[in-house]
Amino acid sequence: MNQEAPSPARTAVLIAGGGLAGLSLAVALKAALGASFSVTVADPSIDAPPADSGRASAFAAAARRMFEATGVWDTIAPEAQPILDMVVTDSRTLDVVRPVFLTFDGEVAPGEPFAHMAPNAVVIRALWERAKALGVILAPTSVAGFEADAHETRVTLADGRVVVTPLLVACDGGRSRLRDLAGIRTVGWDYGQSGVVCTVAHEHDHEGRAEEHFLPAGPFAILPLTGRRSSIVWTEETGRAERLCRLPAELFLDELETRFGHRLGEIRLLDRPAAYPLGLKVARDFVAPRLALVGDAAHVIHPIAGQGINMGFRDVAALAECLADAARLGMDHGRYQRWRRFDTAVMGVTTDGLNRLFSNGSQPLRFVRDLGLGLVDRMPGLKSFFIRQAAGITGEVPKLLRGQTP
Repeated sequence: MNQEAPSPARTAVLIAGGGLAGLSLAVALKAALGASFSVTVADPSIDAPPADSGRASAFAAAARRMFEATGVWDTIAPEAQPILDMVVTDSRTLDVVRPVFLTFDGEVAPGEPFAHMAPNAVVIRALWERAKALGVILAPTSVAGFEADAHETRVTLADGRVVVTPLLVACDGGRSRLRDLAGIRTVGWDYGQSGVVCTVAHEHDHEGRAEEHFLPAGPFAILPLTGRRSSIVWTEETGRAERLCRLPAELFLDELETRFGHRLGEIRLLDRPAAYPLGLKVARDFVAPRLALVGDAAHVIHPIAGQGINMGFRDVAALAECLADAARLGMDHGRYQRWRRFDTAVMGVTTDGLNRLFSNGSQPLRFVRDLGLGLVDRMPGLKSFFIRQAAGITGEVPKLLRGQTP
């Protein structure tokens, strides 16, 4: 006698991808809509907290407000370093002196830094623990395929289970398989650059200062971590970046010191450097029938303005608010795309333009941009606007990024 196939499981939202964006969305939805609103996160590695990859990110003030609203920040705070000020220079690699053309005070309000640096693994672990406490279903598998109709999506997981949901959310990264399965095309290009990322310890205290040195190959950023440590994001032509990462530690450190300078004294490597290709990629649509794209699945931008992960948090906050309104008021959560597309396009054009302006050795361009940086440095109102923009608190800001539950 044939046994009937088990009925598929049901969940209000199924999120594919358990990284920063996916877990942030899961936590935000459960915090806003409570135990009766079921949220599932599918990721092959979701059944254990992440190992420390050595990568760190700048979490804007808006992201910190979201973490506070969802009950995550207290766990992150001990390992989060506030950025108290920032300096920008423009020079050649071997220049002995790097004149400062632009400085920023690091506060958007008294006692509120515009950003904090924190290890990615620390933030993901805090989100993972909060998701478990809130009752998020953590499925250690991936999405193999899906079929959507007018009312729901039938999702097949890699372990053979079937889950039915009104909304599938793709948080599966810049090479999103779900985006491709949905037939959503992207526009963008490769910059021929890679970001070399590593962590260093140094002799002197950084005092919360971030530094951005614009060099002909691309920006070289020194971003403060807790203790006498800093995260390095170093842009080079891709072939050179890969060769640098293959160097013995002593030779790599020689190259690093040439760019790092001596303000913080002796430095030493704390982890193995890794190179990540850089490019611009924006999805032509952020939604498809019963599917939404969030984070890198929707957009990948140059890290020159430090906004990549924070753009993802804007997606999270906007979609969470749309879904909360849809659940409580019957409103159309399709407004998510209308909300996020313009902001993403503006940031993509901005970072692309900045990269082209600063990642070159043209002397005439260098003169023009240094003049512009100097003028901005003398205009407190404009500097304040840029800081608020970097903090993610300008424009139509979702409730979560204002520290409110949607």
